[in-house]
Amino acid sequence: MKIKSFKAPNTYLLIFSIIIFMAIMTWIVPSGEYDRTLVNNRQVVVADSYHATESNPQGIGAVLTAPIRAFTDHSAALIVGFVLIVGGIFGVMEKTKAIDSAIKSVAKAHEKSRAIEILFIPIFMIIFSLGGGSFGMGEEVIPFILIFVPLALALGYDSIVGVAIPFVGAGAGFAGAFLNPFTIGIAQGIAGLPLFSGIIYRLFTWVICTAIAIIFVMLYANKIRKNPEKSITFEIDEKKRDDLDFSDIKNFKGATKRHKFALWTFTAGMLVMVIGVLQFEWYIEEICAVFFATGLVVGVVGKLSVKDFTDSFISGAKDMMGTAFVIILARGILIIAEDGYIIDTMLNSLAGLIKNFHPIVSSQAMFVIHSIVNFFVPSGSAKAALTMPIMIPLADLVGVTKQTAVLAFQFGDGFSNMIIPTSGITMGVLSLADISWEKWAKWLLPLEIIFLIVGFILLIPPYLMNW
Repeated sequence: MKIKSFKAPNTYLLIFSIIIFMAIMTWIVPSGEYDRTLVNNRQVVVADSYHATESNPQGIGAVLTAPIRAFTDHSAALIVGFVLIVGGIFGVMEKTKAIDSAIKSVAKAHEKSRAIEILFIPIFMIIFSLGGGSFGMGEEVIPFILIFVPLALALGYDSIVGVAIPFVGAGAGFAGAFLNPFTIGIAQGIAGLPLFSGIIYRLFTWVICTAIAIIFVMLYANKIRKNPEKSITFEIDEKKRDDLDFSDIKNFKGATKRHKFALWTFTAGMLVMVIGVLQFEWYIEEICAVFFATGLVVGVVGKLSVKDFTDSFISGAKDMMGTAFVIILARGILIIAEDGYIIDTMLNSLAGLIKNFHPIVSSQAMFVIHSIVNFFVPSGSAKAALTMPIMIPLADLVGVTKQTAVLAFQFGDGFSNMIIPTSGITMGVLSLADISWEKWAKWLLPLEIIFLIVGFILLIPPYLMNW
């Protein structure tokens, strides 16, 4: 397996164009902000505290310095460091040929067993959806792109399917989450609700969202397997297949002991990561440490020399530089919007639109508003701190229950996360798969529309049962 360098100038141009557009908006949208207060060591806005501020339009200097400023942004720097370390570790895994042997083993089993062929996509998507619904799997998806894209190609699918299995699976689970501490936990805390209350209906929404995602991906995957030319990434995938060389799958005799040791080591590392996130609230720093330690052990059991280890690690990290720059550019959009003081102004204007609606329509409007705000603030926890102190009093005013307001928030945060070009995770995932945002958006848009409709429908029963 070869980790390919990212070459998609259209994606770079797209993100930089949004930075310029955001700078222009700071000249048009009035500046304003809400007061902030500290709640549970987190900055949250104070409801009804919006006030105009002195205009701070962003010029060409701000546009040009946004990328370098994004490098010093704490959250962006963490994700970039995570991507580089993951790239390095997968460079080590590539050197041991362990992942190659795993892909060939799965591909051979897929060819021989009809049950494996049918269950492959739903089983893995359910696993990733459970991750999204329980511990808020987000950045953790990134390393799996490097596994599932070549695996999907080996099974006769395309890069879109390879991305969709982990990314859309986790995204659907994230949107319909039942335990996610980074969205439900924070939002319910701000709303004054018992932590993870209302879990029965949320489990129902998780099942619905996950099932829709699986059906959508499977229908597309079956179409591509029957007619690969219909893939929107067909030409790119043909080049990837040449690089990956699946010609000896039928003659593959199985993984060697060394490959098995490396794969079990990697699996153990992933289990430690999941346990750490669930039990000890680990975040990117700790996850990076687990990946690095896993890579060291893989190098030992894979019998790599010190030179082979360091050379393969550097090579893998180097191939992630394009992805890192995409993440940085995406973060630059938020920096421009924050410095121009226009995010709070737009939120205040949007919130004012729902006051005269029926409670059901008001909850649906909240869903839409959170989706719009998500474009500017992709982080679920940051968005909860920004929007929920405003939405909860509004919910009381228009007759929407607090649980429903939290559900509207998680729908607005989760569904659009999979398509917005301002999300560093989304753009990083696409760059790893060598898929332009334009192609991805074209493929995903029908599913986003379905999720929008389903979200509207799922917000009706809470009103009827006074949830």
